[in-house]
Amino acid sequence: MRMILLGPPAAGKGTQSKRLMDAYGIPQLATGDMLRAAVAAGTPIGIQAKAVMEGGGLVSDDIVIGIIAERIEHEDARKGFILDGFPRTVAQAEALDEMLAAKGLKLDAVIELVVDQTALVQRVMTRAAETQARGEPVRKDDDPEIFKTRLAAYNRDTAVVAPFYDQRGALKRIDGMQPIDVVSAGIDQILHAAKH
Repeated sequence: MRMILLGPPAAGKGTQSKRLMDAYGIPQLATGDMLRAAVAAGTPIGIQAKAVMEGGGLVSDDIVIGIIAERIEHEDARKGFILDGFPRTVAQAEALDEMLAAKGLKLDAVIELVVDQTALVQRVMTRAAETQARGEPVRKDDDPEIFKTRLAAYNRDTAVVAPFYDQRGALKRIDGMQPIDVVSAGIDQILHAAKH
């Protein structure tokens, strides 16, 4: 089962990814983790990425696609994988499709968790306030100002990826504001239909 989970920060992608990893025995491929692993392993593409990162640059789409192409050859990804946080642009989505096609593969599902962004901001602010009330440090991701910046970046850069897949008839949407188990059941229905 090869899938992409789309949606803004705090939409529940991480929660659903963990569940799907257990249910399907497939890895979640987070590009940041894969980049660090490729650099640490000293693979040819990892060496390229290291040079760019040490120079303070952003790793090109070609390098990221190369790292994904390398990673999906690993044994644990043979049955499939979950991409979360990638693709972030239409160019990356096109490059991903081309790379998969070259390997004779395709995506089984592209699922967008649709959420009310105002409610998301409120949820993060409430979580931050509750954490402070307990006398605990607020996680960086739960800092309301940092979260609003991440949300703005998502809306500016990444929100265009869903329409790209929608135009191809590949996108399925789920109301991410529902309880977690209801969202999970909706995802399972989509994946069940994709297999048949």
